[in-house]
This record gives sequence, structure tokens and C-alpha cells, in this order.
Amino acid sequence: MKDLKATVKSNERIAENIYSLTVTLPESAGEIHGGQFVNISTGDSSHLLRRPLGVAKVEGNDVTVCYQIKGSGTQNLATLSSGASVNILLPLGNGFNISGYKNVAVIGGGVGVFPLVATVREHCKNINFYTYVGFRNKSAVCLLDELEKSKTLTVVTDDGSYGKKGNAVEAFFADAANVKADAIIACGPPVMLKVLKTEMQKRNVKTPCLVSLEERMGCGLGACLVCVCKKHDGQNARVCKDGPVFDIDEVEL
Repeated sequence: MKDLKATVKSNERIAENIYSLTVTLPESAGEIHGGQFVNISTGDSSHLLRRPLGVAKVEGNDVTVCYQIKGSGTQNLATLSSGASVNILLPLGNGFNISGYKNVAVIGGGVGVFPLVATVREHCKNINFYTYVGFRNKSAVCLLDELEKSKTLTVVTDDGSYGKKGNAVEAFFADAANVKADAIIACGPPVMLKVLKTEMQKRNVKTPCLVSLEERMGCGLGACLVCVCKKHDGQNARVCKDGPVFDIDEVEL
């Protein structure tokens, strides 16, 4: 983990209110895996807290994160232009550990596709990915060029304006018998992950499943306890430090 001053290489709008930000690190930050995240400054001293953003791509010392404009912090991020400096702490958290699997189902919803992109990029030479992603509508669809590294890619939207109408969990279970995945990875809004867990229990699916949780974070290091989630054993877990990737049976959703 390193705290570095990076230089903005590009900051482009890729969908409605969605941006892709690539920064160049002054030195290597070591290995960065799909599912890990960074804590990045907004470039504005009035926002003291950095923003936790999942890694979407790593190419040498260039690191790409994607974000959705939600508040003043991300609005400020969207104004950063090439050459601007930002402080970035990385890599943080635990990624998707899927070594040893051959056929992996990928289920993503909305901005939850970002860490999944990095995971597919990292392992696509050795693992067959069967990817199912859902977006609100056509204007929210993004990063399909990266997800096409999967063996198959199914895209659905809530209103049917792109691909079939439906959600990613439905799309996966409609095809699950054909895929025969030996592992599942997922990231998306809490309601999507909850539905996935419910459907797996209902169908008695015992396939190992790893999910990446989205929580508000402060420090990103596990010290402030802002991002605590409940585990099934009654204990608490820090999403930033103990996650953000957990076994789906380990945490309450």
C-alpha cells in the first residue's frame, strides 16, 4: 500500500453521470487485483475525505477507476483535466480470489460492474467467464468492450431499452444450467446481492460465491469503523479492511 501523488491522464464521460478516470502513478504500487480499490482525493481542499473507488483497469503505472456523480465530491472529480495532480492511496482491501476455478459466472449491476471489469481483465486468459450485467437503461450502459473478454456476455436493462428486459440475477439463473459455473462473483447494489443470495438458497445452489460490498467509507484503512457490516456469526466486519470481497454466506445482506 502506498500513498502517492498521481497525475491525471484522462477523465472521460462514458455513460450518463458515469466517468472513467485514469491516473499515472509516479512509481509502482505493487500488484493490484480485481476487487481492490483506491482512496483518491477530489482535487479540492474543501473535501477532506478521499473517495473510495474500485479499480477497473491497471496497465503498468496507469490505474483506471470509474465513478458515478452523486455529490459535490464526485462532481469535483469530474472537473479534473489531464495534468492535474491527485493524492491516491492504493491498493486497498481484498480482491476476488478465484485462482483454481475454470468456469466463473460474473453478475454485475450498475456501477457494480467496475471491479468486475478488472477481475475479468486479470484472469480472462486462464478462466472462462460467463458474464451477466444489468443497467437501469440504455444511457447507463458502459464498459461492454472490456466485458467482451468474457466467453459470453449477457446485457439486460430494467426497461428493456438495451438488451433484454430484466436484471442480472434473473439473466444468470435463466442460463445457469448451461454454464455450470464452479464459482460466482458479484457486485452491485445491496438489493441485487440480497436477491442473489435468496435465489441461491431457494434453489439450493452450493456454488462458491464471492460478493463485493459497497459501503460508505472514511479512512479506507479500517480505523474509523464507518463501513462496518454484520457477519452471520454475530461479529462485525470492516468492509474496507476485511473486504470489500466476502463469501456470500459470511455476511448479512
